[in-house]
Amino acid sequence: MTSSDMSRRNFLAAAAGAAALTTVGWTPAHALSSDDPRVTLPTPPSFPDGIPLFQQGYENWVQEIVFDEVWTCTPADAKDVVRLANWAHANGYRLRPRGTMHGWSPLTLVPGQDVEKVVLVDTLTRLNHVTVDAAAEPGRATVTAGAGALLTAVLTALQDHGLGWANSPAIGELSIAGILAIDAHGATLPADGETVLPGASFGSISNLITRLTAVVWDGGRGEYVLREFTRAEDAIRPLLTHLGRTFVTEVTLQAGPNYRLRCESSTDIPWRELFAPAGSPGRTFESFVARSGRVEAIWFPFTDTPYLKVWTPTPTKPPQSREVTGPYNYPYSDSIPKPLTDLLGQIVAGVGSATPLFGQTQLATFQAGLAATGGHDLWGWSKDVLFYLRATTLRMTAGGGVVLTKRADIARVINEFVTWHHARQQELQAQGRYPINGPFEVRLCGLDDQSEVTVETSGPPTISALRPRPDHPEWDTAIWMNVVGVPGTPGMSAYFREMERFMRANYSGDYATFRPEWAKGWAFTDDAAFQDAETIDSVIPDTYRAGVPNGDDWDSARAAYNAHDPHRIFSNPLLDRLLP
Repeated sequence: MTSSDMSRRNFLAAAAGAAALTTVGWTPAHALSSDDPRVTLPTPPSFPDGIPLFQQGYENWVQEIVFDEVWTCTPADAKDVVRLANWAHANGYRLRPRGTMHGWSPLTLVPGQDVEKVVLVDTLTRLNHVTVDAAAEPGRATVTAGAGALLTAVLTALQDHGLGWANSPAIGELSIAGILAIDAHGATLPADGETVLPGASFGSISNLITRLTAVVWDGGRGEYVLREFTRAEDAIRPLLTHLGRTFVTEVTLQAGPNYRLRCESSTDIPWRELFAPAGSPGRTFESFVARSGRVEAIWFPFTDTPYLKVWTPTPTKPPQSREVTGPYNYPYSDSIPKPLTDLLGQIVAGVGSATPLFGQTQLATFQAGLAATGGHDLWGWSKDVLFYLRATTLRMTAGGGVVLTKRADIARVINEFVTWHHARQQELQAQGRYPINGPFEVRLCGLDDQSEVTVETSGPPTISALRPRPDHPEWDTAIWMNVVGVPGTPGMSAYFREMERFMRANYSGDYATFRPEWAKGWAFTDDAAFQDAETIDSVIPDTYRAGVPNGDDWDSARAAYNAHDPHRIFSNPLLDRLLP
């Protein structure tokens, strides 16, 4: 491999002095069977027969949570997970599901925790079945998947039956149970006047669930058992988004007719025009939302023109579009040229003044990549156009969250944030400080609307970030805004703390509300994420008490988790504090 085509993965490993980053479902090099004399952890006593157990490393996607040795096992089916749960209860162990390990937040393992009595449960290897029920009645189709089924496999199976989803994350190399645990979402709103297809939902993927099976405590039997929950049951709602506080083994989700999408990309709109206040003329973000609904912008630091993507339902291929027949049609996003590797190396080494040129070179790389691949105008099936990021893309850490507001305030919300962010960046640059070296990213989707659920439903996911507020029925839109940067950048956590507090204070009252994005960074101190005591102990719980009925809020969800798992075998130190 030459320096000019060095992958992000290998570069970051060299620049940061870390172990090589790996793709989805990797096996760290030092996996050892439990009977290998080289194991260093005490062997779990009386481990269930027939379930392979090995000592293995764990590393989350952004490499901020790394363990050299953790016990990991591979159950064959859901019954094995029940056996593991009862074994863990009897022996004082904890179980944590391990999917693709693609994430930021420490909902699996917490940095520095004692893992001697923790066993990771690999869901990818064998708990990965996918079955489609296409159904004759429109809008009643479903797909049933094991916890470790990849999102790519689920949507490919649906596409094979002429089915799909309106909303999906950009990365398909994620486990279905993992994305449901943190209410993953896409960048999809209906355009003005768009007719919603039966079976479609514009909220979180969790809102598509029609039934699920989880491992829960049966007090009468004095043991953990498998229990199926239907969407009509009140008891399912805390489990639809559960942050890893339970273990879901299988899930069934609704689906609608598949459809064709056109994705147009541009990099020539000045940020002040794109993110202009409400009602402004020109090529504004809100005008693209009105036309197409599906919009994302990525604004690299110290550049003038963001990278804009607009997806439009388009049944027939436009003559100027390039048809695609598979996902991930932006290959340049997985490798960077030598000028960028050189700049990133300087930044990792502490040369913050390289940040402006790094941002400008990132934009130039994307501009050149779009031109070289004909990527400005693509057309294909929804899955093939919505999946555009691989797990090997440049790994940065993230701060931000989601703002719930009314559709008419989309432009106001975005304009207020970018105005603050730009001014703050300019102030810090004048001081010679560059805490942020990655882009601002903004996407939109709908809320967890119960009218979009095709079966009888007891209500939305209790602690989904996209749960509607009954006291503000006019809030119908979720605006996801994140700023990202290279892990370890001096001052970045302090910036994210300041940003988090600005967003919470600014988006409040009758105008909007701010919630964390569970998968990414929250509860920042000046030094790290997931550490601020006030945010963890009171701010976040109060956010999920506001505007919803007593007995159907954060506290009822916490009570449900404790009832289903009173022995807290499905927990970790962060969850012990967040959901005591």
